Amino acid sequence: MRETLTRLLSGIVYIVLLAAAVYFSKESFLILFGVFLMIAVVEFCNLVNLNKTAPLLIAGFGYLLFATFPATIITLHLLLLATLLVSARCIFFLFDDSARIDDDMSKYVFVIGYVILPFILLTKIPFQDIYYNPEVIFGMFILIWTNDTFAFIVGKTMGQNKLFERISPKKTIEGFVGGVGFSLVVAAIITRFSNEKLYFWVAIALIVSIMGTLGDLVESKFKRLAGVKDSGTIMPGHGGILDRLDSVIFAAPFVFLFYQILYYVS
Repeated sequence: MRETLTRLLSGIVYIVLLAAAVYFSKESFLILFGVFLMIAVVEFCNLVNLNKTAPLLIAGFGYLLFATFPATIITLHLLLLATLLVSARCIFFLFDDSARIDDDMSKYVFVIGYVILPFILLTKIPFQDIYYNPEVIFGMFILIWTNDTFAFIVGKTMGQNKLFERISPKKTIEGFVGGVGFSLVVAAIITRFSNEKLYFWVAIALIVSIMGTLGDLVESKFKRLAGVKDSGTIMPGHGGILDRLDSVIFAAPFVFLFYQILYYVS
């Protein structure tokens, strides 16, 4: 009971902090996610046994240069391409039972392409229409929370078929389908309070549900190889920042790509 209460209170603090930072101003949004990035880099370096100094310097410099200042379209597309390539590498890593991360070069590729660049692209999503649009980024989080919550509930009550047992024994196919389904329902609800069309939120719901689940599995693979349950202890009852943001940072490049496709189609 005490553990459940701790988890609940920790989750409430996290949601309130996130909502306040996102909606207060673009500066508070950038500051919060800059802090999240640095913590996530430390946690990931601990998972793969990599010295933190250089990754933190890369993260800090990259975030200041690309996230807090305007970047050209070409620069953003190059960052997106690099991130998508590492995302593909992460998916290959997930399904390859013999995959290991023993050399520093691979560790740097993952910390940059799996953690740092997705954070940078995530901060660019609410600025797609030049002005800062907090509803898009917070809507993403609502859909991810919906997917996670109902994937757990449906999986717990109806789950029979394992989704990826050797990496995450508790995830089920029924839970995954339930999470996606309820995310689509919430996407329709969000549309009623948003300036965006229904197709936009449906697409975002599908992207964050599918890619977010993959992101969660990828992080589980890193933790399994490291022999730990959580990436950190900063959030009592929830683990680390990487545990809370693994879904959103893995989905962020694909949401950003969706925005680029919308832009060129329109």
